[in-house]
Amino acid sequence: MKFSFLIYQVILINFALAPVTFAQENNFESKKTSIKKTSEIPYLNEIEKPYRSAELLTQTPIPSKKPQTTGNPEPNSTTNESKPTVENEGAIIIDVTGKKDDLPQSTPTYVIEKEEIQKQGATSVSDVLKKLPGFAINDSGHGADIHTGTYYRGASINQSVFLINGRSINSNVNTYHGATDLNSIPVEAIERVELYSGAASTLYGSSAFGGVVNIITKEGSTVPRFNATAEFGDLNFNNQQLSYAGSTGSLRYNFSFERSFLDNRYRVPVGAANRDARGYFFNADTANSTYFGHLAFDVDNRNTLSLDVTTLSSRKGLIYFGFPLQRDRLDHDGLNIGFAWKTRLSNDNSSVVTTTLGYNQDYFNTYGPSSQFYRTGTLDTQLYTARIDHAWQLTPNYKLRWGLDLQNTDLTGDVLSTVPNRVALNGNENESLLNTALFAVNTLNITDKLQVDLGLRQSFDSKFGNYFNPSVGFKYDISPALAVRGSWAGGQRNPGLDQLYVYDTVHGWLPNRDLKPETGSSWTAGVDVKLLENLIGQFTYFGSSLDDRLGVVEGKWANIGLVDTNGLEAALRLNIGSGWSTFVNYTYTDAKIQTGPEKGLQLGLIPYSVASAGIGYEIAGWQANLYATYYGGARRAIYTRVGETATDFSPSFFNLDFSARVPVTKNLGLTVYLENLLDEQYERVNRIYSPGFTFRLGLTANI
Repeated sequence: MKFSFLIYQVILINFALAPVTFAQENNFESKKTSIKKTSEIPYLNEIEKPYRSAELLTQTPIPSKKPQTTGNPEPNSTTNESKPTVENEGAIIIDVTGKKDDLPQSTPTYVIEKEEIQKQGATSVSDVLKKLPGFAINDSGHGADIHTGTYYRGASINQSVFLINGRSINSNVNTYHGATDLNSIPVEAIERVELYSGAASTLYGSSAFGGVVNIITKEGSTVPRFNATAEFGDLNFNNQQLSYAGSTGSLRYNFSFERSFLDNRYRVPVGAANRDARGYFFNADTANSTYFGHLAFDVDNRNTLSLDVTTLSSRKGLIYFGFPLQRDRLDHDGLNIGFAWKTRLSNDNSSVVTTTLGYNQDYFNTYGPSSQFYRTGTLDTQLYTARIDHAWQLTPNYKLRWGLDLQNTDLTGDVLSTVPNRVALNGNENESLLNTALFAVNTLNITDKLQVDLGLRQSFDSKFGNYFNPSVGFKYDISPALAVRGSWAGGQRNPGLDQLYVYDTVHGWLPNRDLKPETGSSWTAGVDVKLLENLIGQFTYFGSSLDDRLGVVEGKWANIGLVDTNGLEAALRLNIGSGWSTFVNYTYTDAKIQTGPEKGLQLGLIPYSVASAGIGYEIAGWQANLYATYYGGARRAIYTRVGETATDFSPSFFNLDFSARVPVTKNLGLTVYLENLLDEQYERVNRIYSPGFTFRLGLTANI
């Protein structure tokens, strides 16, 4: 409890200093450089050092420094602003944030903007994330099986934290395919996606062993904008997206709609999952409809209120890797509502408080025949969140970000099966969980070159008691072209209410009320370096040690033991010239099981190597982009065929995709997406195969 006492001391000291700080802070000269967001992937460090300024790792360098004003905040990036004049002072710092330096910089923050998302032709958040370093995504694209998952640095989707506009959308539900659905937010509504880890994870939860993904949605536009897209393609693919953004006085608004369908019916080889008698992939169709709305109201030059609402209706067939033909279906309906009040307590942005209230409901229903019998499982989760987040620049060299998190989870689980040996387990479970946390991240600029981050998070959980998770990080600028950094964070991820109480009648997995939390720590060490005048690289070693990892043993949820992960993450950006954009990412992940019957083996479904690269050119509305992907193959988690063993890996594969935009008129464009140019029907993971070459054609209108 000594660490807990430190948090209270920090908070009390800061309140005591408040009158003095507010009086002084108006005299402090801001050290921030205003950076205009661009269509390229990363930002560079936004802290301006006394002898240099940062520059973007794109074709658009930083604008010249603007004086601070006491008027309205800088317009949202969705507004139609003219491009500023460019002043290139030639310095380089490669840590990036999309939050005006609110986040610790001891680990890299990767950002993908809406323009790059559009170039990639992404149809889900999964599509966006798979172009980032560290991600191995098996459940996105043709033939995707949601069992096979999304992994970041070897951690599963429930061992990372997913946010929308800074509030959690994870419900920590695991069975009945109730994990975080990355299709739940329409791509057209996304302004940018941010990925961070290390000390920054202290701000959002102790379960962020992998990292934190923050999805920032569009607010509105000072000039009314209407966007529409209609796409059609192979496998009966069709997708329609609409969005309208505008403003009225101090009110900004954005509304989006997206609808998509894909039947995913194509020929697959013998031995493939869910192959029917005619040799076709079976029961893999998907249909989604999402609605999004965002309102932002500037009460005055210090206070902004915002409200965003997202609804999802998803219907899909399920495939089970390695199993015979399955006919199970999954219905998912979701509602997410968030209200935020952002206020500046000072004349500049040195003290900003954001208060957030959120509601997230996920209804998952899995159902289908099991031979001549029928079974269904339902999980209805309601997550209520409240958060106070204070970002406070107390002195020019010391910033504190601290606050309070409240999360209450209510779960209703219904089980019904006519299978004789499962009838006795039919029933209903209603459980609740309250988690409260105090957090604080202290960022100190010890010198102009050395920054240190110290994080504290004290949690109070209604089922798992009180626990403390610290974090620490540093960043040292050796020269304008070279910086080193490192971080360490302790964490705890508690079992989901479904794992504790609800029988999984679809898989036949029993709950376990004696489950213990997953505990451990994660760490990084890396360098940011300007290799050439136009070539910048970020290289990160990452690792974690996670004890009491959760899994299924002999049909029952259990703590399966210790898993140690070590890996390397590399990101390169090459500045070719005006109109060009490039990226190269590579990740090596060694996720080793240290205890139990599979000791020494790589975790199932996690490849050792994943790489992606892209090169694009844009001029006068014309676009051409080429993307390459390498997947090193993953260990099959379940094997059923004679002669196979637990050590078998799916084969590696290499893939090329192409996208282009051809302007038809000033406001109308033709889009082309050619996927799998090599026409290789590779095994994605666990006997789930791609269809080979596919195409999409579309029209986009921007008014």
